Amino acid sequence: MTSPTVPRDSACAAGPFDLGTIGASLAFADSLGGLAAALRAGAPAGTAVVQAPPGTGKTTLVPPLLANLASAAPQASRGKAPRIVVTQPRRVAARSAARRLAALDGSRPGDRVGYTVRGERQAGPGTLIEFVTPGILLNRLLTDPGLGSTDAVILDEVHERGLETDLLMGMLAEVRQLRGDLMLVAMSATLDAPRFAALIGDADGGGPAPVVDCPSALYLLETVWAPAAVPRLDTRGVTRAFLDHVADTAAASHSAALGAGADIDALVFVPGAREVSHVAARLRGRGAAEILELHGQAGPAEQDRAVSGREPGGPPRIIVSTALAESSLTVPGVRLVVDSGLSREPRRDAGRGMSGLVTVSCSRASAEQRAGRAARQGPGRVVRCYDQKTYGAAPAHPTPEIAVADLTGAALVLACWGSPGGRGLALPDAPPQAAMEEAVEVLRELGAVEEGGLATELGKTLARIPADPRLARALLDGAAVVGHRTAAEAVALVSGDQRAPGADLTRLLGTLRTGKDPAARRWAEDVRRMETIAHQEKAGAVPSPAARVTAAESVGFVVALAFPDRVGRRVPGAGPERYLLTSGTRAGLPAGSPLSGQEWLAVAEVSRAEGRDAAGTGAVIRSAAPLAADTAEAAARQLRSETVEAQFGQGKVTARRERRLGAIVLSSTPVRPTADEGRAAVARALEKEGLGTIGWSAAAGALRRRIALLHRELGNPWPDVSEQALLGRLNEWLAPELEALAGGAATNAINLADPLRRLLPWPDAARLGELAPETLEVPSGSRVRIDYPDVGGDGRPVVAVKLQECFGWDQTPRLAGGRVPVLFHLLSPARRPLAVTDDLASFWSGPYAQVRAEMRGRYPKHPWPEDPWTAPATARTKARS
Repeated sequence: MTSPTVPRDSACAAGPFDLGTIGASLAFADSLGGLAAALRAGAPAGTAVVQAPPGTGKTTLVPPLLANLASAAPQASRGKAPRIVVTQPRRVAARSAARRLAALDGSRPGDRVGYTVRGERQAGPGTLIEFVTPGILLNRLLTDPGLGSTDAVILDEVHERGLETDLLMGMLAEVRQLRGDLMLVAMSATLDAPRFAALIGDADGGGPAPVVDCPSALYLLETVWAPAAVPRLDTRGVTRAFLDHVADTAAASHSAALGAGADIDALVFVPGAREVSHVAARLRGRGAAEILELHGQAGPAEQDRAVSGREPGGPPRIIVSTALAESSLTVPGVRLVVDSGLSREPRRDAGRGMSGLVTVSCSRASAEQRAGRAARQGPGRVVRCYDQKTYGAAPAHPTPEIAVADLTGAALVLACWGSPGGRGLALPDAPPQAAMEEAVEVLRELGAVEEGGLATELGKTLARIPADPRLARALLDGAAVVGHRTAAEAVALVSGDQRAPGADLTRLLGTLRTGKDPAARRWAEDVRRMETIAHQEKAGAVPSPAARVTAAESVGFVVALAFPDRVGRRVPGAGPERYLLTSGTRAGLPAGSPLSGQEWLAVAEVSRAEGRDAAGTGAVIRSAAPLAADTAEAAARQLRSETVEAQFGQGKVTARRERRLGAIVLSSTPVRPTADEGRAAVARALEKEGLGTIGWSAAAGALRRRIALLHRELGNPWPDVSEQALLGRLNEWLAPELEALAGGAATNAINLADPLRRLLPWPDAARLGELAPETLEVPSGSRVRIDYPDVGGDGRPVVAVKLQECFGWDQTPRLAGGRVPVLFHLLSPARRPLAVTDDLASFWSGPYAQVRAEMRGRYPKHPWPEDPWTAPATARTKARS
């Protein structure tokens, strides 16, 4: 539904916030009355979906409206101040929205309006509106499923389809069933609101939540297409030439605008932090503009500076950003957007046990969101560095994260919530079954879920730790070996956003410990919190390595505890940067990494390379730490194995005793195989390479084809002798030969004809010569070999014989109990084919006359009688007169 417009003063209800002062000039002010009415009288009451384009002011106005409505609710009469929680998909957006609303309210951030993000909190008991990231609210829900101190929850930017926001939508809909007084509002900037309305509506049949629309607040927007003459992507990712084109286009467009008297800022969209750095570096020094970078790895101060307005009298700015600034932020002063048209989306490679961000064309919805940044505060321009055809071919919406991400953390949240695997929970999209099953299996190995899928006490503890469940378990287990503080530092290091220089985690740790890195404060806060949890909880029982874990190895040890399948060993002879992981994946370090040459690595992050740029492996190590061999074995102890590997090749069986750590061979020594090992090796080789490994003699091959024809035409009891069937019954028909091969017999000493006869049914075997004879006696008295069709084929038995030997034969012989006529290839005296027939009578009566006319002159010494019916059959030439 679209709510009717009502007088604005009725929307600015009495309460702690003066909505007229906060947002009188914002477009959404005209929709406040409709939203208030929908929340009061909707079916169901207390829920709504706001569908409003970026820049309309919904993030600024909806939270104080709900605070005013909550202050007028019955619970307010008991002296309880309202508490409104608003989720923002990114930390920088939560901080920015809170500071903007606090400024409009005339209060200090952290008083009436505050925020809580990972590692940073500005909120207190008197905070009425709190902006949080989705992960913060998820943790609160697991601690307090009823959200007893919260009056309303607003899920902002639900159209982005972040995994945690999707989970919150399903979980909060369940909370609403128990707490009808909890207001729940979902806000979307795209035209998919009805879908979300159905999800958060009344589960008891009250229908979807009402939808409140707001018209676009954008000014006139000019679109310019500026495609590059070079490709955007190649096998290694985004091309440098295209990034240079984006930077040059941004510089030229911004200079032209400034030259025309427009004092504006520009916003440039590229897919990732690396591309941000490249474009920003090319822009610096090319004009008077200040160049700022905005991405997830930047520190809070750097992020806040990029999204804040220009300093009074300051120079014009060009902000180079990832999708961080796409929808949830308004960057003051921006009237020019330059869009690369590219974005990064997660992809999960289940086969190799890795995930990564893949560069793709951004969706059309994302492109429109980006363009809208330029027209929020006045007429603007978007310059798209691609053509209209590329835009039209892009997907309509971004891929939901739940469809492509690693689901281990989500699976733990659902297990703690009481909905294992998402069962019974109304989610925007169901998680992929295979990915969820894989995630649940990881949790079982960690001891985080019980057989029924619900969380164990350990699982609930792991869910409290702000890290991947595998890292959380490593925190508890590693503390007993390396100490609580060191384990906490390692886990906070890996779970943070910082990029390890050259993939070296130990170098990044040293930088963070100095406190000079912009992200050091947030990391230190995470360390304190994780160290506290590690002290509170019982440490895991991890066997200590044979030698003490040194300080240089401590990070690697904890990482290896978390990801034993990613412990890697350098591949001998393949260069210092190539590693084989215990999972079997080959991965490479970035060129010039300080870790190059280390014998063992514990890999925290490995992802598919965009092209084979990681030492030619197709997978790149993004972050890792060194460790010693015994430390690697202790950390990945569950992957240790010792087996005798017997192989059959070049006609003989050999064996080696191998100690392995997953796919990594630690040692290999030759041993004498046992009889069982030898038989198994031969069987494996035959299953892999086929019975041709032994070889089919002419006699064995002919016998097999005869049996195959009878099986095809008569069925049981004649056995199936196809390759697949024979391999499936090796021990039934080939046991003595397998024993001989396992004992060292040569393959050329094995004739498969005798084993095949063991498969013949008794007493039917006695009729083999009758039903499928080896040879056929023709009228001349000769016995001619019958060529049977290949096994599995649908051909017929063939007899190739000279025409003269068949004179007088008026009935075509039939095999397999009369079911299959023999196909004759009638040959000339030179044994060249003259005719092919399975009907001799018809041949003598018709085509023979033409054959006789053509051949009698060519072969005068051979008989070509006018009457083949009565002429004697012969294999000889004419008698001399």
